[in-house]
Amino acid sequence: MKNKFTILGCGSSLGSPWITNYKGNLKKTPKNVRTRCCAHFYYNGLSILIDTSPDIKYQFLKNKITSLDAIMYTHDHSDQTSGIFEMRPFFWKNKKKIPVYGSKKTMNSLIKKYLFCFKPRFGYKPIMTSNIVKDNFKIKIGKKILKVRAFDVIHGMIKASGFLFKKVAYISDCNKIPLSSLNNLYNLNYLIIDCLKIEKHPSHFNYQDALNLINEVKPKKTILTNLHTDLDYKILKKELPKNVIPAYDGLSFNF
Repeated sequence: MKNKFTILGCGSSLGSPWITNYKGNLKKTPKNVRTRCCAHFYYNGLSILIDTSPDIKYQFLKNKITSLDAIMYTHDHSDQTSGIFEMRPFFWKNKKKIPVYGSKKTMNSLIKKYLFCFKPRFGYKPIMTSNIVKDNFKIKIGKKILKVRAFDVIHGMIKASGFLFKKVAYISDCNKIPLSSLNNLYNLNYLIIDCLKIEKHPSHFNYQDALNLINEVKPKKTILTNLHTDLDYKILKKELPKNVIPAYDGLSFNF
């Protein structure tokens, strides 16, 4: 199997359309139907998930993902984590706990909010193991190893994590990247970056913020994700440089 990265969901916290069927400025096209932010990749036979969105069951079924070896979490907000309980069948299938990776704050919050996933509760076995990461870490399943670098980004009032592996960087939620983290974003083959709205936002990059970062670090390809209801796929596709792509659910690339 080739190393393959897939955008499972590229929508903002409410997706599009919203539960009220609000679509904002979005035209009627399948690429404007967006589930919540989440990504998955295969590397050297490993199946690794980034975040567990509220739409994760649908995302896995749609993309025909039938295995899971590990999960990396960017931060603890509900639109990134609340699908965590859907992972139970992989614990039953693998007959072992799923290793979960995140910052100290993220992991402490996950254990507090989803205690049943990590500790025995009312006769139920825990399905996950917690791994606190900082800077460089390894995901090792049997003889298979993936080296990953975690780095801090600012997401409103909290710090979230960006992840770098094999010249691919994923940053789903941020409004600022500290100078100490910026060095991770040079010489990339792919950058997946937050681009929430046209207007400025207190906890996310807007359209111009994302373009400014791209112009600074100059990745070979960039994919804009976390797209709100004012960012139409076809309009973005027409306006953006050829090496910058608006995400859509199911977009994939080999790396």
